[in-house]
Amino acid sequence: MSQLMVVSMLVFFALSVPVAVSIGLGSMLGVGFDGHLTWLVVAQQIYASLDKYPLVAVPFFILAGNLMEAGGISERMVAFAKSVVGGFQGGLACTCVLTCMIFAAVAGSSVATTFAVGAILIPAMVKHGYPKPFAASLQASAAELGVIIPPSIPMILFAVATDTSVGELFIAGIGPGILIGLALMLYVWLYARKNGYGKHDGDGRLALWPAFKQAWLALLMPGIILGGIYGGIFTPTEASAVAVVYALVVGIFIYRRITFANLSKTLHRSVVSTAVIMFVIANAGVFGFLLNRAGIPAALGEWLGHIFSNKYTFLLGVNAALFVIGMFIETSASIVVLAPLLLPVAVHFGVEPAHFGIIMVVNLALGMVTPPFGVNLFAACAVANLPIERLIRPLLPFVGVVVACLLLITYVPEISLFFKVLVYG
Repeated sequence: MSQLMVVSMLVFFALSVPVAVSIGLGSMLGVGFDGHLTWLVVAQQIYASLDKYPLVAVPFFILAGNLMEAGGISERMVAFAKSVVGGFQGGLACTCVLTCMIFAAVAGSSVATTFAVGAILIPAMVKHGYPKPFAASLQASAAELGVIIPPSIPMILFAVATDTSVGELFIAGIGPGILIGLALMLYVWLYARKNGYGKHDGDGRLALWPAFKQAWLALLMPGIILGGIYGGIFTPTEASAVAVVYALVVGIFIYRRITFANLSKTLHRSVVSTAVIMFVIANAGVFGFLLNRAGIPAALGEWLGHIFSNKYTFLLGVNAALFVIGMFIETSASIVVLAPLLLPVAVHFGVEPAHFGIIMVVNLALGMVTPPFGVNLFAACAVANLPIERLIRPLLPFVGVVVACLLLITYVPEISLFFKVLVYG
């Protein structure tokens, strides 16, 4: 039964059937060919997979990110980031990375980060002489930070799928997010100096204090969200609702950028994005239940234990496999299906759960910028009005930078666990 499910799912993938539908059809075949199950199991497992309190944070963080874009919060974040790093050659490209880091501290979504920041900075970089394919590739790559720097929707899904702490995963993502952000800024600075781009990046740049006065309400938002979570004032799930309320109040009453018309569009876009993720989780829940019932996790753990002699070779194998999987399977589905299978094996080899969660999230975040199904690539192409093939060549160095950071994150666990140890001991 399990072989039929996996093979049929892969066949549906090859036929370009949507990921969630492919998983669901594979699950239905598994139920149909199992004489001991009734179709009622499908409904039960769909309900069970969605009846989890931490999942409430998913629609709220998606809505918060969209409200930040509609309410002008992202524009002020860009102006502040430019005042910090935009005064030297290549500074505008560095501004893109820094803005994504700040925006990621609230939105939790890489696609929302791509649209909100890219709509401002891709045209700005092109105006300052950067090649449009480079600008779009940078935006797609920097937006990965939306799922690495907490809060992060994929981290919530990992926590739900493996019954680990959302708070521990969030704080474990701080170090890796900073590392990747600094590495990307170093690369684009060297690239700009080598190729002569960005010599006038400081034009129109505000001084630090005026930019801060203009953006302090926008910058206060990530401080409230993360400070509230780590200070024990509210849970990550409650923080998502606080983020929505804050974005609404600032966007409607202070910046006055959100009207009834664009609020309706924002709500619609958020509902659609949430429905897609929940549909994936629902189908993956049925798929995972059937795999667990067939004893696949235990068999996989035993098999991997024979193949890999220590945690270093195991982690290398996991990184290679997840890199390929991330190219073809959507991040949410990959986490919900694979995390419960791989985490017990990782723990067997002595890998801390929060550390392994970060490895999975960073790895699968690469899938968001790698063809053929990289959602960030398609979002950046839509903003820049470019065909995806124009982005492949300038994208490769960015992928290389993130892969190098991923290897450091994998084999130097202190990068992920340093802040966790400070907070949780």
